[in-house]
Amino acid sequence: MRCKTLTAAAVVLVMLTAGCSTFEKVVYRPDINQGNYLTSTDVAKIQKGMTQQQVAYTLGTPMLQDPFGTQTWFYVFRQQPGHEDITQQTLTLTFDSAGVLTDIQNKPALTK
Repeated sequence: MRCKTLTAAAVVLVMLTAGCSTFEKVVYRPDINQGNYLTSTDVAKIQKGMTQQQVAYTLGTPMLQDPFGTQTWFYVFRQQPGHEDITQQTLTLTFDSAGVLTDIQNKPALTK
């Protein structure tokens, strides 16, 4: 009888500790990186007046192009370290109808 009680108590204890936040840190979570990883030196290489081909050669293909006909490219990098906050950096490039870079907006990393 005593063995059954100890076994039941051990099972209950394991079930209760499974939901604790300290137990969550023990579980391995891989780092998840998505999008275009750009360093500050890569971003510094682009300048207004460059063509789309020059920008694509320098930074690579964008993660997203505006589907509504405007010439806007989005370079997005999202990083989710295992047990840390998510960060996201967005670089938005706007081109005119001739394909020349007219605007650069580099939003710093946002933490979620």
